[in-house]
Amino acid sequence: MNFIEKIIFGIDSWKMTTPGNFGLFHILSVLLCAGVTVAICIFFKNAKDKTMRRIALISWIIMVSLEIMKQLIYSYDGNALEWDYQWYAFPYQLCSTPMYVLPFIAFMKDCKVRDAAMAYMSTFSFFGGLAVFIYPNDVFISTAVINFQTMIHHGLQIVLGIYFFIYNRKKLSFKYFLGAVFFFVALAVLAIILNEIVHASLVARGNDETFNMFYFSPHHGTHLPILSIICPLVPPVVFIFIYVIGFMIAALAVFYAMVGIKKLVSICRNAKTN
Repeated sequence: MNFIEKIIFGIDSWKMTTPGNFGLFHILSVLLCAGVTVAICIFFKNAKDKTMRRIALISWIIMVSLEIMKQLIYSYDGNALEWDYQWYAFPYQLCSTPMYVLPFIAFMKDCKVRDAAMAYMSTFSFFGGLAVFIYPNDVFISTAVINFQTMIHHGLQIVLGIYFFIYNRKKLSFKYFLGAVFFFVALAVLAIILNEIVHASLVARGNDETFNMFYFSPHHGTHLPILSIICPLVPPVVFIFIYVIGFMIAALAVFYAMVGIKKLVSICRNAKTN
């Protein structure tokens, strides 16, 4: 066992009682996320473009760094002293997509592509992070560092989702939302391609590991609520269509809920002024 492997094994050995839904760890994570969201939105809602992009960059670095740590922990078996990549944990689920979208925000100046990326973070990505925070269910395990990584990652989805919405509050329109749809469809198409290519590669090597990006691979089932009921009842193509449309509806609901809250806040402010 070399130095790096000893570090990974040591981190993996830091165990905790698996947190439960609405337990102390879950509640503290929610409170911390809420506090960070409020602070960033108050102090940086009118930030300069460069400052906003730095926030995106720092968040991206945190997400990627923690994800690399997670991948190393899952890939190294300290007891057997061997490396074995766990394909089920490949970082390309809906909640992993901020790692691929944030660079468009961090490194691009104001343009339609960046607006689309920010709209995606405020709708689809925000919805994914919020769903995990409301009902984490099976995301918690006994490895402490993985639990912290999970909450930080999904918490940043919520923080950035709300922050980018407020930052772009003057640009909000249905056309703005369509930019998010563009990103989502592109990411979903890539998930379809990956599911087929990697599955074929694993089968060719006699490997029966699960590779199910976005949880809609025709070669595996899904554990997502409601969709897990629909999946066995329809052909794979129909299921993917239902999946995509369903998430679009959820993201649109999030978008108009935020727009509604924004209008309500404006009404309350005007009432106080008058």
